[in-house]
Amino acid sequence: MLLPAEVIRAKRDRHALAPAQIEAFVRGLADGSWSEGQAAALAMAILLNGMDPGECVALTRAMTHSGEVLRWPDMPGPVLDKHSTGGVGDKVSLMLAPIVAACGGVVPMISGRGLGHTGGTLDKLESLPGYGVEPSRETLLAVLRDAGCAIVGAGPTLAPADKRLYAIRDVTATVESVPLITASILSKKLAAGLQGLVLDVKVGNGAFMPGLDDARALAGSLVAVAAGAGLPAQALITDMNQVLGHSAGNALEVREAIDFLTGIEREPRLLEVTLALAARLLCLGGLAAGMPEARAQALRALDSGAAAERFARMVAGLGGPGDLRQAMQQLPAAPVQCDVPAPQDGVLAATDVRAIGLAIVALGGGRRRAGDRIDPRVGLTQVLPLGRSVQKGQPLARVHAVSQADAEAAVAALQAAMHIDENPGGPAARPAPGPVICEAIMPAPSPRSV
Repeated sequence: MLLPAEVIRAKRDRHALAPAQIEAFVRGLADGSWSEGQAAALAMAILLNGMDPGECVALTRAMTHSGEVLRWPDMPGPVLDKHSTGGVGDKVSLMLAPIVAACGGVVPMISGRGLGHTGGTLDKLESLPGYGVEPSRETLLAVLRDAGCAIVGAGPTLAPADKRLYAIRDVTATVESVPLITASILSKKLAAGLQGLVLDVKVGNGAFMPGLDDARALAGSLVAVAAGAGLPAQALITDMNQVLGHSAGNALEVREAIDFLTGIEREPRLLEVTLALAARLLCLGGLAAGMPEARAQALRALDSGAAAERFARMVAGLGGPGDLRQAMQQLPAAPVQCDVPAPQDGVLAATDVRAIGLAIVALGGGRRRAGDRIDPRVGLTQVLPLGRSVQKGQPLARVHAVSQADAEAAVAALQAAMHIDENPGGPAARPAPGPVICEAIMPAPSPRSV
């Protein structure tokens, strides 16, 4: 039997952990034989001293097999998924899953809830009355066979060692470890029985990885470790220096997603990220011969209404409203709505996206503590993109709140977070907004150090 103290000491002293040591750690997480203090000590040692690619693959595999590994018998297409590291207004999953399903893929998308200043896909979908994020196995299989996609929660049997370790990392300042982030994300995806995965790694002031070098390190680690664990994966690094789309907030983002799917409105940056990720997933699944063909397929699925139909079937199959018109009518609405007026003339040159996300949390649209209830009605719509010229008093966004006091506090916070340059061409001018797709990360010929 490997004593926890000996495993901790090895990593403390900067030694690579053997697979047996890593398996003992994960087994101890799952069965409770490692205390929280011991798990926290090893997590801190990993944060400080890192892991080589072999260690990270071993950790990911052990956490994957700490619980159930799903199988998908008799599915009509390749089993594919996408993961985002989180942002404000990031509703891509709501469109991507039905797009890929309409193109022949099967998408059992295991999603999460909001974390910190970022939104969660499950919280968004639960604003649809009746939508069940924890279906029975029989219901999940039926929905996947009918709609081709199902966006649901992980459940207690998927990678339980990761659930315990994440809770410990969250209160011990060890969340930022790239190997631990990698193993956490990929263990759940591997346990979901996937054949291909695309990763959307956000970068910018609204992302958990604000610097490009850190985002590259995480994206490279995810792609390399996925390959080492036998899962084909690619990553895109995408911009989170402004809200993605026109809205942020749970029911409001579902409304924007339905408008997007039905062709009423498709914000250009949101469309670009969605098509780029969908096209890579179609290529990984062998559903398209190359990126131009894959992108064209994804766009046809949107324009033909096939993706909207898949989304409607998924929602109905998981207990939500029977069609998209009913879904729109049943989304809850906030009682107080007011504009955020521009304080001066100029150009919207920069936004503090993290501050915008925290303003939504303060409205009730996110959690300060794990057990907090979310109000699906609150958030923002009509958020202006960077580079837009504005006049004093012109709306920068529209606040949806429960009370007038909450709305006024949000307006003040948003005015402080949205920076207007009075002299955009002057010597102190800010750089123009960059592209929404920053870089693509492909599997390397040999594993890279993480």
